Amino acid sequence: MLKLTRKTEYALIALRHLRLVDLDEVVSAKDIAAHYNIPQPLLAKVLQELSRRDFVEPVQGPKGGYRLKAKLDTITMTQFFEMMEGPLGLMDCYFDSNCKLLDNCNIRLPIQRLNESMRTMFDKMTLSDVTI
Repeated sequence: MLKLTRKTEYALIALRHLRLVDLDEVVSAKDIAAHYNIPQPLLAKVLQELSRRDFVEPVQGPKGGYRLKAKLDTITMTQFFEMMEGPLGLMDCYFDSNCKLLDNCNIRLPIQRLNESMRTMFDKMTLSDVTI
């Protein structure tokens, strides 16, 4: 079953939360975690990664936290998923040709078609579409 990891799920929740507040408003990881009942240490790590990838801007100080930095309508969901998790594929053989079954696999081509359809769908969606 296709499923978002908690890391990606929490990243989307945080980005949507930051998108819905005033542009200049700074929100702490603690506040976001409490609002959505998310473990704060895990959310803090996710926000640090989003900061390293220039999605959010960290603000230091006693009233510090994070604010949105990236233009979410310029980042496709494919790009986002691959930044957060690595190559987007239903099966390892899509991005790794070291599979021992590759020469005899009878589902490789149908799975590749599914994968391409999935990527096309995610290429047409932006982070803005998901965080509205």
